[in-house]
Amino acid sequence: MNTFLSTGTLPDEYQQLAKTVRDFAQSVVAPVAAKHDAEHSFPYEVVAGMAEMGLFGLPFPEEWGGMGGDYFALCLALEELGKVDQSVAITLEAGVSLGAMPVYRFGTEEQKREWLPQLAGGRALGAFGLTEPGGGTDAGATKTTAQLDDGQWVINGSKQFITNSGTDITKLVTVTAVTGERDGKKEISSILVPVPTPGFTAEPAYDKVGWNASDTHPLSFDDVRVPQENLLGERGRGYANFLQILDEGRIAIAALSTGAAQGCVDESVKYAREREAFGQAIGRYQSIAFTIARMEARAHTARTAYYDAAALMLAGKPFKKQAAIAKLVASEAAMDNARDATQIHGGYGFMNEFTVARHYRDSKILEIGEGTTEVQLMLIAREVGL
Repeated sequence: MNTFLSTGTLPDEYQQLAKTVRDFAQSVVAPVAAKHDAEHSFPYEVVAGMAEMGLFGLPFPEEWGGMGGDYFALCLALEELGKVDQSVAITLEAGVSLGAMPVYRFGTEEQKREWLPQLAGGRALGAFGLTEPGGGTDAGATKTTAQLDDGQWVINGSKQFITNSGTDITKLVTVTAVTGERDGKKEISSILVPVPTPGFTAEPAYDKVGWNASDTHPLSFDDVRVPQENLLGERGRGYANFLQILDEGRIAIAALSTGAAQGCVDESVKYAREREAFGQAIGRYQSIAFTIARMEARAHTARTAYYDAAALMLAGKPFKKQAAIAKLVASEAAMDNARDATQIHGGYGFMNEFTVARHYRDSKILEIGEGTTEVQLMLIAREVGL
């Protein structure tokens, strides 16, 4: 195992990456975060900056237009971005982990050649069409269908809550669909749908509680026709393959959540030093100091958990349980810290221009997306033999 991931002593290249993204987050992302949040606008200029830095290509080989790094490098970037703007962080996470990674993991040479350079280069975004209305956590209840007709897949159905699916640079949506029946059960496959394709529609964006600068749409498919060669991976393995993608993605979401939790600590420390009440800085009061201490402990625990899961993943060892633990611990740390940070800030914590207010609204979805808290508990219970 990469023991440095467990000990927290990172090699220079990882430390330099984290510092570079941290500087970008503070100088480029943070100044426009409140504006994009208030306007519910997609931060194209920020995404272009991340693309120029190579962040969308971090875990991919150079031969496919990537940076030749690994998944842990992506996680470090997500943690730094998550400190200041979860919308930007989830745009990167979904673009890499959900948009490009399925093509990299399961695509043919031709599919990789066509899609990976532009996805890894950040010139295009891909989306992951799994969740459906009425399905939610029960992804196996897929109702979207894809039938072969004269060498083409004909897709009909709908998806919901799909990130990066309706931007001006969205070029690909990977869709899970029922392609038949096998052993009395639904045969679920995954199919690449280029954007635009006749019959495919990204419906109007959702009015969300948080992640307001992240692009999220319901999708509809009305006799969408794509070539038979657009099957991604083995026929009938679509659901299983996407579960593998979700296992990896939980480590990334844990990293993002850790960033959010740490961002709440950082903002609270700064505020507690500056804000005075009854003649002294509020950080001198034990109630405030102890609250922030607990927040720091949560962030540290979350970081340790996702480092451990990432180390196992990079070592090629089983990591399903550790990924679920990391996602559980980190998402709860983000939500708990956001609540405490808002309380520490008092009335200012209720104002949307303050980072902690955005974290308060943004963090709840971390306990829901890419597997709810209850799903993580179920996975952990199974892994320990229950």
